[in-house]
Amino acid sequence: MKQLLCTATALFILITSSDAQLLKKVLGNQDSGLQKKASQLLGGNKSGGSLSQQDIAAGLKAALNQGIEKGTSLLSATDGFFGNAAVKILLPPEATQVENTLRRIGMGKQVDEAILTMNRAAESASKEALPIFKDAITGISFADAMQILRGGDTAATGYLRGNTQQSLSNAFRPVIEKALENTGATKHWNTIFSNYNKVSLKKVNPDLTGYVTERALQGLFLQVAEEEKKIRKDPLARGTDLLKKVFS
Repeated sequence: MKQLLCTATALFILITSSDAQLLKKVLGNQDSGLQKKASQLLGGNKSGGSLSQQDIAAGLKAALNQGIEKGTSLLSATDGFFGNAAVKILLPPEATQVENTLRRIGMGKQVDEAILTMNRAAESASKEALPIFKDAITGISFADAMQILRGGDTAATGYLRGNTQQSLSNAFRPVIEKALENTGATKHWNTIFSNYNKVSLKKVNPDLTGYVTERALQGLFLQVAEEEKKIRKDPLARGTDLLKKVFS
């Protein structure tokens, strides 16, 4: 985290005047190690000179690309959703009564198959995420990079969510819809919960495709956030040469 903080500080200094005075002002309450680090970024380091704004922005983009490649690869694999308790898609909590009833009358196998189908659909749809994320990362400006680096542990994930969620939803929905319809899950879901909603105070979304799409996106951003936290904690362990130059 210290490495990210001092990098963010260096970013701030690079786009202002009177670097030396600002360095003292901005880092006045920080320890001497951070001051030394920021000075190295501004004035040059052992690996070859000062870092430009382009270097820093490119280094951040490289880190983000690594994070989204790892995250989407994990989720799009078989059991990427189904085998990960943190993102596994279950029946909605408001449908617990229906699920319990179905299991009690001997239809537990069908319930389990429905859950598996939803997760397989999410895994298939996750393959669509990578190019959308990459396009958003390409558009990151130096100002965006500075804000992300100075932000919290999931600031980059927040940036990606704000710039990709609608595009991801549009890309995920048809893939999920096709996967669910091929198993007949959509028809049965609509029939069961449309009738259930007529007599229950706890309404269940009768749009199965919409429900799975929403949960798939939640899981996707959760996984990307986890990858971002890892990069922020130990960027050298996961970086390219450029990323190492920026965060060294």
